Amino acid sequence: MVSIVAISGISQGMLLPAIAMIFEQQGISSSFNGMHATGMYIGILLISPFLEKPMQRFGMKPLIVIGGLMVVISLFLFTQLSSFWIWFALRLAIGVGDHMLHVGTQTWITTTAQPERVGKNVALYGASFGIGFALGPYLASTVKYGLSTPFLVSSILCLIGWLLVLPARNAFPEQEGAVKETSSASRYKSVLSYGWIALLAPFVYGLLEAMLNSNLPVYALRTGLSVEQISFLLPAFAIGSLITQVPLGVLSDRFGRGRLLTWIFSCSAVVFLLAAFLDHYYWVLFGLILLAGMIVGSCFSLGLGYMTDLLPRYLLPAGNILCGIAFSCGSITGPIFGGLFIENVRQISFFICITILLGLVAAVYAVKLKRQEEAVPAKAESF
Repeated sequence: MVSIVAISGISQGMLLPAIAMIFEQQGISSSFNGMHATGMYIGILLISPFLEKPMQRFGMKPLIVIGGLMVVISLFLFTQLSSFWIWFALRLAIGVGDHMLHVGTQTWITTTAQPERVGKNVALYGASFGIGFALGPYLASTVKYGLSTPFLVSSILCLIGWLLVLPARNAFPEQEGAVKETSSASRYKSVLSYGWIALLAPFVYGLLEAMLNSNLPVYALRTGLSVEQISFLLPAFAIGSLITQVPLGVLSDRFGRGRLLTWIFSCSAVVFLLAAFLDHYYWVLFGLILLAGMIVGSCFSLGLGYMTDLLPRYLLPAGNILCGIAFSCGSITGPIFGGLFIENVRQISFFICITILLGLVAAVYAVKLKRQEEAVPAKAESF
């Protein structure tokens, strides 16, 4: 399970910067470049409504196996076909396959973990994906040996990971309690009612990941950095998240994920603000992106754990699907907004828009946390 998640991370970490650099060198505008990057996340949105019932009926393994195979085939087809819109369709197919794979693995982890170990187990899942995602941009740099090279290597690695999953035994999500809400729509409504605040974290992670891997290469090329420097810079965020992924997961089990996420978004906004003023110093920028990854790079896994805290177990499949949708919405919004920002706001650093986003989310979490803390004494007084 860990191997297929890690290798999925490699394919995603490679795909965004590799295609962004190829299109930039071909003279395609940053806004079209950003729009193209949304293909994978549109695929996530398209498949999401159709995953819950098949997973309950057939189990989680078939979802993972079929999704993994779609990713392998799509990556290989990048080496055989070359067209803006065909590549967009392949990105969409990878989004469908990747989401099937991740919904299956996330549900497997969150439904089997003990409550006191949710943070740690989800963090290990995030760390395995992060390891792959950190290696992806290094693989993207092999584009200098030929346009097909990163896609071919990635498809082979994904095939190996897919083969390792085949011997695993199937498992099913918890069904008890689901009879209370027979329709998927009612379950999604319940998830949004109970856990909307937790869904903000995967939304922000998707937006950050897509902006840093799709827009940052374009911004960096325009500020004079080489492809080699960019390929070394991009993994800094993912590497930073790996350093603190498990420690933050353990801390969240102890101190609460809502409180920890509030501090994470606040501190990371300050770090990106510093990056906006110091982005012309390469090694300082590398260090700040590394630090940002250490602080906010775990927000997806923390959001997933927070959702597990807020929902009854029978709602976890729907919750995991909505986490994927939130991640996808962020990933679609990010490259478009980032591309438009780079194209039209030339006198201000690209990192300012990230700072504003994180500041707004930190404010939402702070207000929500304060209301929760005020509600607890009020309930106690009523007794």
